[in-house]
Amino acid sequence: MMNKSIPIITIKSGREKSLLRKHPWVFSGAVEDVRGNPERGQTVDILDSKGQFLARGAYSPISQIRSRVWTWDSKEQVDASFFRMRLQKAISSRMNLPMLRDTNAVRLVFGESDGLPGLIVDRYANMLVVQLLFSGIERWREEIAELLLECTGIEQIYERSDADVLALEGLPEKIGVLRGCEPPPRIEINEKGLKFWVDVAGGHKTGFYLDQRDNRVMVGALAHGRDVLDCFCYTGGFSAYALMGGASSVTAVDASASALALMHENLALNDLDINKVTFQTGDVFKVLRELRDRGRSFDLIILDPPKFAATVAQAERAARGYKDINLLALKLLRPGGYLATFSCSGGVSADLFQKIVAGAALDSGLDARILMRLTQSADHPVALNYPEGEYLKGLVIGV
Repeated sequence: MMNKSIPIITIKSGREKSLLRKHPWVFSGAVEDVRGNPERGQTVDILDSKGQFLARGAYSPISQIRSRVWTWDSKEQVDASFFRMRLQKAISSRMNLPMLRDTNAVRLVFGESDGLPGLIVDRYANMLVVQLLFSGIERWREEIAELLLECTGIEQIYERSDADVLALEGLPEKIGVLRGCEPPPRIEINEKGLKFWVDVAGGHKTGFYLDQRDNRVMVGALAHGRDVLDCFCYTGGFSAYALMGGASSVTAVDASASALALMHENLALNDLDINKVTFQTGDVFKVLRELRDRGRSFDLIILDPPKFAATVAQAERAARGYKDINLLALKLLRPGGYLATFSCSGGVSADLFQKIVAGAALDSGLDARILMRLTQSADHPVALNYPEGEYLKGLVIGV
């Protein structure tokens, strides 16, 4: 049942197919008409060209994604009870995942995949870190904060709404305390037998890459007796697992000296042999070329670069970067070695990423095979009606 007080978006004839498949995005090009003068983030009803109800979403007047869907049920009202139910469902689903029982660092809410577009909630021990990345969810900021206190019992909530996508929404960046007090400079988390310091205020994204949890374990299992090159190593997640797995040596490369300093602390926190580690600050592309020119080689190379392409429009330029870096890595790989290579770019599909790596292998002249396909950890689920949620692509290549 439609609420006559809610503004209305009418979809062009023939452009409603994605909504009928329950994809949660409405692009500006699909919009025929907007009635009721909705404010940024306000709830709107989405109708087809014949006036039939399709969905209820939130309005974003600037973004190419003009609306993101809250519900396909015309009887469901978008209010505090709605958000309470969605949050409870998302949080309880993580508690049932056995692979998360040996860590206190978990993604509790993953945006559209949990029916809460634009909302990210990560738990680090007794701290929640949230990102509100869409006009609709930003409008409910205070209610979301109170409901998170209620649903988790955690009183410390810090906001890291500082992602690039905010500019597309016309929203300012917001960083700071949402509930509780200022976070400490470091929060200690545990993950599958290892401990890490997390800087929630100044670290990448919300402070740590929880999506690579299972892949770090896998890399550690491959590392025994091997010389490891960890590129874009950040604060040393992959390197720590490699050392715990018995790596002979680790060369860790990152552009951030502060990230490498925290990596040093993380290795010490776990009593790992820092004498096996060479820390190198610099541009990874340049460092790989220098290692090549010096005749260096490795048994296991990890490439976990930052996002090269946020959108499909940026994919071509990103493809060149991915090919260059994978080609450089493959030329440094010893026979019988492994390359664990990743892309977190939403604009680069899994098929395209495989083609890029295949092209790099061809140019390297190596006989290479895919041994494993990797993706994000289970607390970053992918809703079947929202395949864009599967953003992390990984391959383990054997030569």
